[in-house]
Parts: sequence; C-alpha cells; structure tokens
Amino acid sequence: MESLYFLVPCALIFIALAVKALFWAINNGQYDNLDTEAHRILFEAEQAKKEAPAKPDSVNTPE
Repeated sequence: MESLYFLVPCALIFIALAVKALFWAINNGQYDNLDTEAHRILFEAEQAKKEAPAKPDSVNTPE
C-alpha cells in the first residue's frame, strides 16, 4: 500500500509528460505530412531497379 503513494504520482507525472510531448510534436508540425516518406521509399526502389548494375572492380579480382 505504501508503494502506491509513490507509484501513482509517478504514473500521473509520466502521463502528463507523454501528453505534453504529443502536443509539442503536433504543434511543431511532426504530423503534418505523413505520406511523403511512405511514397519516397517506393519511388526510390523503382529508381534503383532502373539503374544499371555496377561493373565489377578489376583491382579486387583474384589472380
């Protein structure tokens, strides 16, 4: 029972900090554009397929 006197205020402080961090992120524009990164990785994969494969290095080939 005595531990609850410590744990409940700690939990409330933790929740308050989490809510404050959430509102900070929203106000600073962290959630403004959620689609760009999802599309970027798809387009980068398509561009990598279109590029020619690199030629093997003649210096590193075994003799």
